[in-house]
Amino acid sequence: MSYQRLSNWKLIFFSGPAIPIASLGLPLTVFLPQYYEGSMGLSLATVGTVFLLARLWDVVTDPLMGVLSDRFPTRWGRRRHWIVMSVPLLMLSGYMIYFPSGEITALYLFGWLFVLYVGWTMLTLSHMSWGAELDMDYNERSRIQGFREGFQVAGTPLIMMAAIFAVSPEASKILQAEQSIQAIGAFFLILLPIAVGLAVSQVGEPFKHDLKFVEASQETLWQRIKGGITPLRKNRALLLLVTCDFFSGFSSAALGTLYLYEVEFIWQLGDLKYALLLVYFVAGVLFVPVILKLAKALGKNKAAFYAAVFNVVLTPFILLLPPGVLWIHVIALIVMGVNVGSMAVLYRGMMGDVCDVDELETGERRTGLFFSMLTLSQKVGAAMAVGVMFWILDAVGFSSKGENSETALTGLALLFVIAPVVCNFIVAFFMWRFPIDKARQEEMRAEIDARRADVLSSEVHLVEALETEQRVPEV
Repeated sequence: MSYQRLSNWKLIFFSGPAIPIASLGLPLTVFLPQYYEGSMGLSLATVGTVFLLARLWDVVTDPLMGVLSDRFPTRWGRRRHWIVMSVPLLMLSGYMIYFPSGEITALYLFGWLFVLYVGWTMLTLSHMSWGAELDMDYNERSRIQGFREGFQVAGTPLIMMAAIFAVSPEASKILQAEQSIQAIGAFFLILLPIAVGLAVSQVGEPFKHDLKFVEASQETLWQRIKGGITPLRKNRALLLLVTCDFFSGFSSAALGTLYLYEVEFIWQLGDLKYALLLVYFVAGVLFVPVILKLAKALGKNKAAFYAAVFNVVLTPFILLLPPGVLWIHVIALIVMGVNVGSMAVLYRGMMGDVCDVDELETGERRTGLFFSMLTLSQKVGAAMAVGVMFWILDAVGFSSKGENSETALTGLALLFVIAPVVCNFIVAFFMWRFPIDKARQEEMRAEIDARRADVLSSEVHLVEALETEQRVPEV
């Protein structure tokens, strides 16, 4: 199959939905739990339990959505109809979550979070899988995912600025929280249908006119899910990539969990915590083109290796930073931020290559199923990080509300550094051994395209033979 390189404008339209997707990332985990615990009157334990239980459904919905998106194509293709279907679910649940009304109970929060997470899975998984199928070229996959991840990383500071500017200085703390939450909600509800509409109308799908080749087999849904587990045991590249994504997700979530405590108690810059976070994400956006050039020059796995080594070598220097010196910590956050989107860009591009291995072996393109494994590994890593970080903080006697001993503060400072260093060391170890480089990927695509051509040629000959037989007059 031939592909036409997508223009930058096409990729901008394609990547647009990543900005409202960002509204469901950091704000959903940083702002909303505090809002429902403070302004809405739910207990801290209740809010934590509700968010955890709602998030656990991803273990079911991610692989299920991956199978469904692979199994049920339409005349639109394999992905876009799922993205469109997610919009009403997300807008309804988003409105109920960001603009709560009536009696707010644990059941109210859980129910609407459940619907929100289902729609989120439909949107993100289909969007990533669509991007992996827009081009089969080794470097183009990095470029496409780089655009998408760059938009998503850029969406976070845009959302934070909307939340900050919406606050009235004279308002009470509770009212300020409500203004911020509603500003994020308005941003999401207005931008989502516009971004999705432009994406699905302006960018097509390569497999739209080739549904027979990618059509799912007659296996039951359970057999399909069970069969998707087998590649984890057989596909070495998939196992390595999922493992690395788990540790990258653990590292990112560990930093996010500890960030507010680190800035408040160790850096002693608590009043500037949100402004400093903006610096971190802006640095991440600016570095995406650099990582794409590095991936093109060295290969995606080697670029991931050096990005991980970068973190291993430089992160420990955070322990040497003097507290209260703003410009030094700004530089530190810029250095830390250069990798905020790097691994996501590289892993998503590499997963497209891993799908080629499976397609070569099975004859099917199960992009949705494979990307569901990638999203799950990151979510599991992130969920485990939150629990582990809080358990260790409790073990060293740290408290966010009272005085802390020197031992507790030292434990916090060391944890902020050790977690990402260990995780990135593991990532570097496995990325150096990743088996798919540009040459291997091009070999696989050549074989897959040749097989595809043979299948389509056989179908054409069969149709011609049937038409000839119908034209032969009966004697």
